[in-house]
Amino acid sequence: MTEDNNKNNQQPGPGKDREPPKMNNRSLWIYGVIIVGFILLNFFVYTNNDSKEISMNQFEAMARDEAVEKVEVINKSYVNVYLHKDKLAKYSKDKKKDQSKIDPKGPHFTFELGDVRTFDELIKEINKDKKLIDPVYKTKQNWAGPIFNWLLPILIIVGLWMFFMRRMAGGAGGPGGQIFSIGKSKATLFDKKADVNVTFKDVAGLEEAKEEVMEVVDFLKKPKKYTALGGKIPKGVLLVGPPGTGKTLLAKAVAGEAEVPFFSISGSDFVEMFVGVGASRVRDLFKQAREKAPCIVFIDEIDAIGRSRGKGPMQGGNDERENTLNQLLVEMDGFSTDKGVILMAATNRPDILDNALLRPGRFDRQIGIDLPDMKGREAIFDVHLTPIKTSEEVTSKYLAEMTPGFAGADIANVCNEAALVAARRNKSFVELDDFNYALDRIIGGLEKKHKLISPREKEIIAYHEAGHAICGWFLEHASPLLKVTIVPRGIGTLGYAQYLPKEEYIIRNEQLLDRMCMTFGGRAAEKIVFDKISTGAQNDLDQVTQLAYGMVMIYGMNDEVGNVSFYGMSKESFNKPYSEHTSSMIDAEVRKLVEEQYHRAQELLKEKRKELDIVAKTLLEKEVILKSDLEKLIGKRPFAEDKPLLDPEHHEEQAV
Repeated sequence: MTEDNNKNNQQPGPGKDREPPKMNNRSLWIYGVIIVGFILLNFFVYTNNDSKEISMNQFEAMARDEAVEKVEVINKSYVNVYLHKDKLAKYSKDKKKDQSKIDPKGPHFTFELGDVRTFDELIKEINKDKKLIDPVYKTKQNWAGPIFNWLLPILIIVGLWMFFMRRMAGGAGGPGGQIFSIGKSKATLFDKKADVNVTFKDVAGLEEAKEEVMEVVDFLKKPKKYTALGGKIPKGVLLVGPPGTGKTLLAKAVAGEAEVPFFSISGSDFVEMFVGVGASRVRDLFKQAREKAPCIVFIDEIDAIGRSRGKGPMQGGNDERENTLNQLLVEMDGFSTDKGVILMAATNRPDILDNALLRPGRFDRQIGIDLPDMKGREAIFDVHLTPIKTSEEVTSKYLAEMTPGFAGADIANVCNEAALVAARRNKSFVELDDFNYALDRIIGGLEKKHKLISPREKEIIAYHEAGHAICGWFLEHASPLLKVTIVPRGIGTLGYAQYLPKEEYIIRNEQLLDRMCMTFGGRAAEKIVFDKISTGAQNDLDQVTQLAYGMVMIYGMNDEVGNVSFYGMSKESFNKPYSEHTSSMIDAEVRKLVEEQYHRAQELLKEKRKELDIVAKTLLEKEVILKSDLEKLIGKRPFAEDKPLLDPEHHEEQAV
């Protein structure tokens, strides 16, 4: 679904993002008051614009010429001069002004008074022989100035206050962001008018989960069908699964298929720095939902507010989150609970959710969405390959076999990356080679074509990867090898061996031991060939250590420690759930197990030293070896295995 469609079709609600309000006539009143105030200030303060300014010497000349009729000294700051009517024409011509443009009532001229004593002495000098001028001293109260001294700052403050309040109340576009609607729900409403393009046809590989969710939609469409026999409509449906498996996509399909209002919100939208906001938003969300009932409310990433209560080491924000959760529990199943509102939620961390939230009556159904199997990946590839122009050799079945453990989001990324690679290579169709390159790009990282590696380091890398390949080739329970390469990729990846693990849900002890031995193949090869070890085995050691501790502490695969598992107890407590003696025993058994598999890998490589040298030298020459190349070099694998649908020989051309 697109954002534009949502804007055009969604109904406005209290929690919906709105554009900041546009300027209208009512909002301009404050600016009008400010403008009128400046006009009044200009009118009252500057009242002498029609009188002409002269100097004191010019005034003295007019006075001695007996042209001055009256003189007014205003506030001891400036002087207004009135001339006799018969002299007015003479001095207006001196100013190069037409007499008609001078107000005959006066004042006709004005000048600023610098020093009052100097002006008094000038008047005495002029009146020495004959009294010509009798100045009048006046004091005028400039009431406009004091008024605007206190009125103008108030107008500015009020104007700024109105501006910021309008911005903050206007939605997400404002700098404050909905200060007046902070307790309102931010849920987005999708109704019949909304153009939601995702349907159940776009959801592939989740057939069981899709059936459960489709039944929820059917509950709302045909409630009498289920209530006629005394059944009740479920109040809550929780989607649980790893990231990228399609939980949110399934919710989008519900929004597109359901013929009832659909509210969508994220769990983090309830979290706010202000106390009580989360609970207020929960109340407002369910209030809107009841008004639209029957409807569906979807909360994505509900673990943001649904964590178990009482386990937080800190107070403050933790209390606020618990208050939000308490309000959600009441709204889902309290005294005032109304029918017709179904809550859907999604999370990839169900282990941290509060037990009160998971009980029947709140979330009646928990739908597990796991990583897709072979058949599911094939269906997902069919969906994502539809808009892509592919060649005939590209089949969803082969791509599904090449991507074990991939989630739906990973598969979408592979298809998109392959299309971009084909476009970069100026191809008309996306070929199998492009998909293989995209897989390498996603699994191993970006190819470092210009990374300079010394011949000595390259030889160590070649023997390291050859050790992995040989151990995996001659160990019965190791995953089938797909290819091995020494082309640098990603960050710190100087080479890797790619395998195709089988779709297995139960792993036996001998399988884990073979995996550990195969993982040790790289370091064992370095030790045998160069009698030295390097830092290149750091990732291998991490995997081996996790496997060893898992076998001893979690799966009960050690005779000394016994059939015990500390997995759940270790997660719930910060302290070790076993004694120091047991801890020492676990460490000793892990070290013993690791050393046994390391020596086992060394013995195997010493026995197959000839094959090891052949593979390493071929890697130095070609940089990439496929399974078919390995069969030509050292013979077929001595164990029966399921053959892949197609050997990706297109890897060789692009990776070498």
